[in-house]
Amino acid sequence: MRIINPLNEDIAEAAGPAPRLKTLAGKTIALLDISKPGGSVFLDRIEDRLKTVYRVARVIREMKPTFAKPASPEVLQKLRAADGVIEALAD
Repeated sequence: MRIINPLNEDIAEAAGPAPRLKTLAGKTIALLDISKPGGSVFLDRIEDRLKTVYRVARVIREMKPTFAKPASPEVLQKLRAADGVIEALAD
């Protein structure tokens, strides 16, 4: 009799954090709304602060159709065009 373990036994390497931006001035920042109640209100305030206080050049706004599903490849592609991403969680 041969017993096979159905679990993935590969050991994943932990990913380190993304490098910090030295400044937000002149950068493009993406804001991802995961479709939880209040997320868009939160991101409206964040966008205003990014532009007025931190002199961000451009803000990209994207939204997932529901918080329960991953972002689509199209949304992820748009987020990759930014220098940084902020994801909104609310309720």
